[in-house]
Amino acid sequence: MNGRTEQDRKGIRPFGLRDKIGYMFGDFGNDFTFIFASSFLMVFYTKVLGISGLAVGTLFLAARCVDAVTDITMGRIVDISRPSRDGKFKPWLRRMSAPVALASFLMYQSGLAGASMPVKMVYMYVTYLLWGSIFYTSINIPYGSMASAITSEPDQRTSLSTFRGIGATLAGLVIGAGTPLFIYTTDAAGNQIVSGPRFTAIAGVFSVLAILCYFICYKCTTERVRMEEKRGQNRVSLARTFQTVFSNRALLAIIGAAIGLLLSQLLIQSMNQYLYLDYFKDTRALSVFSLVSTAVSLAIAGMTVPLSRKFGKKEVAAAATCFSGASYLLLYFMHIRNSWLYMFLSVIGFLGVNLFNMIIWANITDVIDDHEVRTGSRDDGTVYSVYSFARKIGQALAGGLGGAALQAIGYDELAAVQSTRVVEGIYATVNLIPAVCFLAVAAILAFVYPLGRKKVEENAAILKKKREIEGR
Repeated sequence: MNGRTEQDRKGIRPFGLRDKIGYMFGDFGNDFTFIFASSFLMVFYTKVLGISGLAVGTLFLAARCVDAVTDITMGRIVDISRPSRDGKFKPWLRRMSAPVALASFLMYQSGLAGASMPVKMVYMYVTYLLWGSIFYTSINIPYGSMASAITSEPDQRTSLSTFRGIGATLAGLVIGAGTPLFIYTTDAAGNQIVSGPRFTAIAGVFSVLAILCYFICYKCTTERVRMEEKRGQNRVSLARTFQTVFSNRALLAIIGAAIGLLLSQLLIQSMNQYLYLDYFKDTRALSVFSLVSTAVSLAIAGMTVPLSRKFGKKEVAAAATCFSGASYLLLYFMHIRNSWLYMFLSVIGFLGVNLFNMIIWANITDVIDDHEVRTGSRDDGTVYSVYSFARKIGQALAGGLGGAALQAIGYDELAAVQSTRVVEGIYATVNLIPAVCFLAVAAILAFVYPLGRKKVEENAAILKKKREIEGR
């Protein structure tokens, strides 16, 4: 692997706000399909197409088996590919933005509501695998790997992670606050129902916006740490790469934390649709939750770099997730009936999750650096693809657990009003399970994940010296 830093290459624009804004829009583009699917795809499948929650959960779990192959394959393709003038990672934004957006739109075709169940099932599997396991993978892994090539400075990487978190937060605001106001209508009896045609329309809008955001990311970011194509004896075998990757304690720990975080976060996002619709019977509060949570998240964004510099990213993340776990455990025992009170308290509880999400991507670049220090090989794509697959496991478990929970508590997809036992089960699911998961994530970060502030600084110094010696 050969590379040159920006300081050694004339004519390369210095790292700055343009890179941060561009990288932020990249996650904005990702989340116009990812958050939309995480929060509303199960609602579309169950409420519009009438497919059971258990069948949807089975789809999510089956798709992760496919991802085990596609994610790792894509990571390997990125690592061994020949860099273009724009670098190794940016070209994939240009190539795959339209396919992933189109595949997302195809998942939400309400015109199939009257089709037979076998047709619906085939449609569901084909379109979901096309979007998530193929096209989303082919753009998300290069995008995530790109952070370590934009800059090699720890604080700058933390700021990139913060702006990526801001992008996700803004996307969550648009999707979380706007979608419920648009897709839910009221029937003659005064009950709130889901509009299938509106679902399809908003999916199309989000797909167009995703393409626009990817284009902004492509135009505004610059890869400064250049990695050349691995050839001949410099190319490590896939088996050897896996052996070293899966022996990396830092990676295994962050994978465990990622699964727990995604399981709880996405379970909250998906089950909140049922909580506010069936338990509180007030979807307005759900829209306000997204708006207020976003405002709070943006307010704390400026604190991430100073906090991480003073205490360390690991330390801040562990404290943040412990706070969220304790908050959701308290919500479970309080058994709140007022939607607005619950919304306010859950925003406070979600504060720790928002803070962790602002810095987690910097943790991944720390893991990539640690892998290079330990092995001497720079495998950005492979390491990130393993982490990406772990995130999808968390997504699948959230969908599978949510679907299984709906089935276990007796949720009736076609009923306008659910029984008392069902709505009480929804409340328990959306609070108790995330509480346990958040506390488990905090424990993993505190006691298993080894990359505290001191270790991260040591690794950065080692790699800086290595690149100076190699004349980069």
